[in-house]
Amino acid sequence: MGLVTAVTWTITALAGAYLLHLWLSGGGLRRAKVTRYPVALILSHPALAVSSLVCWAAGLVTGSRVLAWAAFGGLAVAALLGFAMFTRWLGAGRHVTGGRGFPLLAVTLHGLAGVATFTLVFLSASAARFF
Repeated sequence: MGLVTAVTWTITALAGAYLLHLWLSGGGLRRAKVTRYPVALILSHPALAVSSLVCWAAGLVTGSRVLAWAAFGGLAVAALLGFAMFTRWLGAGRHVTGGRGFPLLAVTLHGLAGVATFTLVFLSASAARFF
């Protein structure tokens, strides 16, 4: 299960890195103070996901159940932040316009892979039998 989780987490991270690149290249940091996506939201989502990945990998290497659950907790918060961005994206109607919004395929891939990763990390943490 660890390898499948690593693959889904990699797909999620690659799609997320692509979306972050689009946001940054579109002037995400240079926009006015009132933006659709606050900088703290944009930067904390991947920071939490990456730190959770580090906890999860350390949990796999050491066999620590505590690290596996810490990874799940961090990933849960990252998922909530991602859901907040997703609902703002849907509410703005960017998914139906062909403008400067994010591509529907990249957002869908990132979201579905994220849900799969979240589920697999939960199952991995639940199935851990060592301390």
